[in-house]
Amino acid sequence: MSIDFALGQFEPLIGQAFTIDVGSDGVSAVLIEANNLREAQGIGHLSRQFSLVWRGPRDVRLEQRIYSVRHPALPPLDLFLVCIGPDAEGMRYEAVFT
Repeated sequence: MSIDFALGQFEPLIGQAFTIDVGSDGVSAVLIEANNLREAQGIGHLSRQFSLVWRGPRDVRLEQRIYSVRHPALPPLDLFLVCIGPDAEGMRYEAVFT
């Protein structure tokens, strides 16, 4: 079953913790960005192409692959996460929706 997500479902969750399942453990990561990719490209406002960025612990670097990502307000998400590197507060991960 495919679930269509929109940017507006994630914008209210910025600043909240998600759990990224890693084997029998979970890594807590805070959603820090929800970006409209079409608007960023000057194409107009269509919320079906967007990216999400989470920040996790600096000392954990997850490899690029599909993870189950959970938040109480959403069904479990199987997302392809890419580590986009650290910032001053932790390691960042991105998922792109097209």
